[in-house]
Amino acid sequence: MSTAADTTAVTNLIAQYAELVDAGDFTGVGALFADAEFIGDGGSVRGSAGVEAMFHAMVIRYEDGTPRTHHVTTNIAIEFDEAAHTATARSYFTVFQALPTLPLQPIAAGRYRDRFQRVEGHWRFAERRVSMHLTGDLSGHLRMRVPAATPRDNLGD
Repeated sequence: MSTAADTTAVTNLIAQYAELVDAGDFTGVGALFADAEFIGDGGSVRGSAGVEAMFHAMVIRYEDGTPRTHHVTTNIAIEFDEAAHTATARSYFTVFQALPTLPLQPIAAGRYRDRFQRVEGHWRFAERRVSMHLTGDLSGHLRMRVPAATPRDNLGD
């Protein structure tokens, strides 16, 4: 059984990811995955440098240094394996964006499946799997074209 402190620490890591991406702090995002793998629909990268480089290559940042997005993470469910010092979490995300040429709107929605490990008393990401379920207008967010996601009824992805 986890403690409230463990649940809060893991939830805070999930929230910190969204805050760093929305701030355009891709170095900070990379640091969250120092010893972790980031797996998306287009492949995977490992470690700080790989994750940071992926975000710089994929995400458009504007004059203010941000992607002008707002990530909302909901339906967070966390399970702990105390003996192994690990945790898993699943959650939904919705990404909103507003630009001078794009009114505020959701541009993507999907699911995170995360693995965490506790090392020397601190929780950290071990793996993040991102599954995009719905996409809107990503032209002001991503540098590359992403195939439109198809709605999924199953929760086993």
